[in-house]
Amino acid sequence: MKTTITASRLITPVEVIEHPVLVVEDEHILSVGPRSEISVAEDARHYDFPDAILAPGFIDIHIHGGNGHDVMETSNSALAAIERGMLQHGVTSYLATTVTAPLPETLRSLEHLGKAVRASRGGASMLGIHLEGPFISHAKRGIHPPENLLKPSPELLRKMHEACDGAVRMMTVAPELEGSLETIAEAKRLGIQSSLGHSNATFAEANAGIEAGARHATHTFNAMRPLDHREPGILGAVLSDDRVTADLIADGLHVAPSVIKLFLAAKGMERAILITDAISATGMPDGKYKLGGFEVDVKGDRCDLNGKLAGSVLTLDRAVRNVMRFGRLSLQDSVRLATVNPAGRLSMGEKRGLLAKGHIADVVVLTPAGEVVKTMVAGVIPN
Repeated sequence: MKTTITASRLITPVEVIEHPVLVVEDEHILSVGPRSEISVAEDARHYDFPDAILAPGFIDIHIHGGNGHDVMETSNSALAAIERGMLQHGVTSYLATTVTAPLPETLRSLEHLGKAVRASRGGASMLGIHLEGPFISHAKRGIHPPENLLKPSPELLRKMHEACDGAVRMMTVAPELEGSLETIAEAKRLGIQSSLGHSNATFAEANAGIEAGARHATHTFNAMRPLDHREPGILGAVLSDDRVTADLIADGLHVAPSVIKLFLAAKGMERAILITDAISATGMPDGKYKLGGFEVDVKGDRCDLNGKLAGSVLTLDRAVRNVMRFGRLSLQDSVRLATVNPAGRLSMGEKRGLLAKGHIADVVVLTPAGEVVKTMVAGVIPN
C-alpha cells in the first residue's frame, strides 16, 4: 500500500521543496516533489502536517545507549528500548557503539550485536557497530579502563570483525600507537571506516594515519592532544585536511559554543557530522547509570566518572537545534550534519540520508524550530 505525506516544506536537505508530497511504497520513497507535479492515489494512506517540515531521519554514528540501557548488555529487549527512545528524537538509524572492556566481554557483545543488526525491533535501525576502543591512547583514554586497552593489530581487528559476522562499520583508533597504521590499512580492506580519536598524536603521526586510510575523527577536541600553533597535533591534521570528515558532541558542555563555531568554519557543511555519544542515562532522571562495564554519575547534562566526562545525555535533535544557535546555521544546514554527511561517511549515501526517489523512507517531521513531531522508519510511523 502506498503512503503519502504532505507538509509545509521538505528539506532533502540539499534542496528545499515548498508544499511537498512524499510518496512511499514498500519501505522506499517512490517519488518526492511539489504537490503541483505529483499525483496522489486516492486509496493511499495519507498523513498531513500542514505547519511542519519533512526531513530525512537522523543518523547517529556514535551512541552507547539510552532509556536506561547500554548496547553492550547482550539483550534484545535492551536494544529495543534504546531504539524506541531514539525515535522520539528523530533518529532512524545508528551505529551501536562499544566501549573498551575485557576482550572476552567485548567479543560476547559483538556476537550479540552482529545478530541484532539483522533484526527489526520497531525502533531505529542498527546499521552496524562502532568500536570505540580498545585501540586508543593511554594518555587520552578518558574513562576507558587502562588494563583493557590493546595494541592495534590487523589480526585482532579481524577477530572482532568476525565475532559480529562483519558488522563493524567504524573503529576509533589512535594513529600514534604501534601497529595502528597496519590496522587502519586492514580496516580499509574490510570496509571499516577508521576514525582518529582518543589520541595524543602529533601532526605528523595523525597525517600518517590519514595516509594509511583514516578518513574520520571521533568527537573532535575531546580526548585529543590540544591544538598548538607550533605543533598543531591531531587537531591540526583533522581540521585542515579536506579528506577527513569529523564529528562533534554539540551540547555546549563537551565543546564550548565558540569552538563549535570554529569547527563548523573549518570543516564546512560537507565534512562536519553531529553525534551524541549518548549513554544509558539518556532520557532518564539523574542518577547512576551503566556505560559498558562501569557506573557513571549523571546530573543534568553532565555524565561523570571520577571527575572525567563519560559520554553524554545529548539527543541528536537537540544537537541539531544547538548548532543552529551556536553556529547560526539554518535548519537545512543543521539537518545536513545529521543526515547526508553521516550517510556519506558510511558509504550509504545511495539509500540513506536524503529524501529522494529510491531511498529508504526514513523521515522525521519537524517544527520550523527543529522540534520533532513524528518519525517514520522504513515507511512506517510507529504507534
